[in-house]
Amino acid sequence: MSLTYWCEQAWLPDGVARDVLVEIDGPRITRVEQGPPGSAERLTGLTIPGLANAHSHAFHRALRGATQEGKGDFWTWRTRMYEVADRLDPDSYLRLARAVYAEMALAGVTCVGEFHYLHHDRDGRPYTDPNAMGHALVQAARDAGLRIALLDTCYLTGGIGAPLSGAQVRFGDGSAERWAARAEDLAAAYEGQPDVEIGAAVHSVRAVPPEQMPVVAEFSHRHAAPLHVHVSEQRAENAACVEMYAATPVQVLHERGALGPRSTAVHATHLTEVDVELLGHSRSYMCMCPTTERDLADGIGPARTVSEKGAQITLGSDSHAVIDLFEEARAVELNERLASERRGHWRAADLLTAATGAGHTSLGFPDAGLLVPGAWADLVSVRLDSVRTAGADGLEAVVYAATAADVHSVISGGRRVVTGGRHLLGEIGPLLAEAIGDLR
Repeated sequence: MSLTYWCEQAWLPDGVARDVLVEIDGPRITRVEQGPPGSAERLTGLTIPGLANAHSHAFHRALRGATQEGKGDFWTWRTRMYEVADRLDPDSYLRLARAVYAEMALAGVTCVGEFHYLHHDRDGRPYTDPNAMGHALVQAARDAGLRIALLDTCYLTGGIGAPLSGAQVRFGDGSAERWAARAEDLAAAYEGQPDVEIGAAVHSVRAVPPEQMPVVAEFSHRHAAPLHVHVSEQRAENAACVEMYAATPVQVLHERGALGPRSTAVHATHLTEVDVELLGHSRSYMCMCPTTERDLADGIGPARTVSEKGAQITLGSDSHAVIDLFEEARAVELNERLASERRGHWRAADLLTAATGAGHTSLGFPDAGLLVPGAWADLVSVRLDSVRTAGADGLEAVVYAATAADVHSVISGGRRVVTGGRHLLGEIGPLLAEAIGDLR
């Protein structure tokens, strides 16, 4: 069925325009032109393409506000994360992920890249369906109104040269070949379903020995699917990698064929000059997750430098310290200001592109993230009259002033998901509280 929306303002490929009519038919945009509203449904404020959350661990949402007391670092936080992972099963993960993805939809996200490594039962044995956890995540995304790139993650060791232990045994398949066999079954289950992309991930150089990485890269090549990897998030990770392999994590990935135009280096916080060149020249993506990186005291990655060498920047909420891609976007610029003591590293349009078109493409949906005919019908409308945005205008108002709370309407793949700031599933706060409470 064909529907037409009239946007008070809309961000089009050549800039912000007023009085924009967007016609959709099913999940796709069929026409974009300026004109009077007529009988079209009105979308006030600024309408932008749907946002892409390029890096998510849905179950980490259960840790929000629960790990802030006292001192600590990434490694102490990780211990608490493992405790949550150990309590989940397919049913409880479905309930939690559904609520988390609905929270994302309320924030304007229409596609999520789920970095998925919680595969097996508590003792490490596969479920009757070895992909039960993955199927739960796909169902959760569909219930919440999101497309999903399920980045099935290879995770084989508990650290460089160390076996899996504790909750980590749930993550491992034993070898990259066994991981690939399970991932092939998962990909086959969603073949031809346009709202689901089955991608691959190397968890990190800590968790996948270099000789196993080519199997994961080959899966990505064979399926023309995304390949994501945590890279150089911690200095300790780099030091251990150099000690064992006489190379940085980026160099190890390069040597094993895991960098390229379908690859995304997540975090990439502590890079050498050689690392920057390799990421740029390989045309890999670099996914920044600033709210998580500051929450875990990781550091500030060289996003501007890597971008200038040829890598595109994308954005993720990672551990979901908050779910707000506008905050992630502006933090990329504001972090650069703190590091350099200078302003003006990124245009607002560049940051919004990282949150939209670049993010969707990095997740295997290159036909999303733009308001053009043929693209996915993702329309996110942001208030320009709230206490945060009143008196401002244009992209700067959204990137530098708006928050997720200013999103009032979300149409995802032609489906109305959020109306008047309310999700189709109802009040999401109680759903989150119940799902998280069950894990404590």
